[in-house]
Amino acid sequence: MSKLSTLSELWQFLRVRKKWWLAPILIFLLLLGGLIVITQGSALAPFIYTIF
Repeated sequence: MSKLSTLSELWQFLRVRKKWWLAPILIFLLLLGGLIVITQGSALAPFIYTIF
């Protein structure tokens, strides 16, 4: 199962079940995950991890 099919399946779930309140939560989690991946090898990593 590819990542693209997982995302399309998630989009179909949100659209069919009208669970639009889940969209901001998912967007926040994706942004947070991207932030952690981007700063993992940089000098900012200790400061990011102290937030949590």
